[in-house]
Amino acid sequence: METSTTITDLDADSLAECGRYLDLQDLSNMAMSCKFLKTVAYSDSIWQRWFSEHWPLQMPSTFSQASGVRESYLARRTSLRQFKFVDPLAAQFHTDAKPFNHLLLDKNNDIIFSQGSVIQIMKMGSIFSGRDFVVTLNDHNARITCMRLFPLSETSLFRSETQREENVLVTSSCDHSIRLWWKGSCQRCFRGHNGPVSTLSDKLLGDGSGKVFASGGEDGTVRLWSLSSSGKRGQQALKATLYGHAKPVKLMTVAGHKTSLLVTISKDSKVRVWDTTTSSAVRSSCCVGMTSVLGAPVDMKCYESLLFVAAGSSVSTIDLRTMQRVITAAIGQHEVYSFDILPSKSLICTGGDGKAMLWDIRKSQETLKPEPVIEVDGHMGPVTLLHMDPYKIVTGGPEDDHVNVWELDTGIQTNTLACSSDEGPNSNPGCSAMAADGCRIVTASCGTEDGLVWFRDFTDATCPVSSSHEDKPASKFWDPQCYGDTENSDD
Repeated sequence: METSTTITDLDADSLAECGRYLDLQDLSNMAMSCKFLKTVAYSDSIWQRWFSEHWPLQMPSTFSQASGVRESYLARRTSLRQFKFVDPLAAQFHTDAKPFNHLLLDKNNDIIFSQGSVIQIMKMGSIFSGRDFVVTLNDHNARITCMRLFPLSETSLFRSETQREENVLVTSSCDHSIRLWWKGSCQRCFRGHNGPVSTLSDKLLGDGSGKVFASGGEDGTVRLWSLSSSGKRGQQALKATLYGHAKPVKLMTVAGHKTSLLVTISKDSKVRVWDTTTSSAVRSSCCVGMTSVLGAPVDMKCYESLLFVAAGSSVSTIDLRTMQRVITAAIGQHEVYSFDILPSKSLICTGGDGKAMLWDIRKSQETLKPEPVIEVDGHMGPVTLLHMDPYKIVTGGPEDDHVNVWELDTGIQTNTLACSSDEGPNSNPGCSAMAADGCRIVTASCGTEDGLVWFRDFTDATCPVSSSHEDKPASKFWDPQCYGDTENSDD
């Protein structure tokens, strides 16, 4: 009788050699298949390759007392994303003494920020090449109100697969226009609003080809625009105008469970849901859901079919399928100034007066008056800047000359990063903008004589912070428990 041979009949060393050519996702899949292959996937020879590839000048044994190379790799990777080092790659750029309205950090290390009507792009990849690394975009003639990055492949400018990873910048302004930028110049100008354009959708709407983006204006209308239209002036780009809001549109976001659904909220806290695929001469009929929240809207985000709205002193959760309020996920005694969510761990973070608070959505479901699981202090005024990912929370505000970094799973403060220069008469301006992504963070502050953009990249950092930060408890409310497996979470 013939016998079949399976992959587990190979010896562990041979499989480990094959495993050296797998990416992290494939290694994870391999480890979940059976105990034998899990042992192979965790072998030192595989993870030594990953450690050496990412940090060739570091040795696993010198970084961590962990039991294996895999544990050392994951420990260092986590620490880098928690900014637990004092020697990141850093660069400072001085600008005009004007307030920073918006700040973005592109995946290719481009820093994009707006001051009034002017946009500047700092190309970090060109800073040491001798080429000009600052691009100024000044076609708008009034304050920039919103900035978004969308895939170039969704526009008519896309030409080849080599451009697949590139983005275009889309901006709205008080000059009633929307502009699309690429390669340092304005490629499209969209006009149609009868007043300042206040916001743009955070994602593209629709599936497949023919995706659109949305804009909301002070005129109370929502407009849909095609990115695939050609022509410098964006002729025929306006696909629909949606009416229904009585007040200016302040925020908009795309539903997670159905990308054709657009959620908008106006300054009077009225929420509307629009089906952007509906074809009708009466554009108000595209509205498929309505509700309202208490307090002035601050921010809102979608996850699957749930809408999280931060307004007034609370964060409400609304089911977009029924338009019913599911829970009040967070409620404080004072105004909410900023807000972020981490759905994979059921966490919400809100910025308040002098502190930020972390809320567990699961615990909020069990009570009519939810309590935060953590309060992080250390701020002089409102926490208007907030970032949360599976590794850390970063908090800042206009009255602080620094941002604080907190370890998500333990609540320990891991670092304090200065946002302003230590020299000069305006050495103490507050932090007015911030963007973080993985191991990178950029902050912006504006003083009386100049502005300062400060970029830090912890990817190759080697010198850990002192233990004083790690011994500092974040809050009396903190319950030292793990909210998830960070090694399997996205950045």
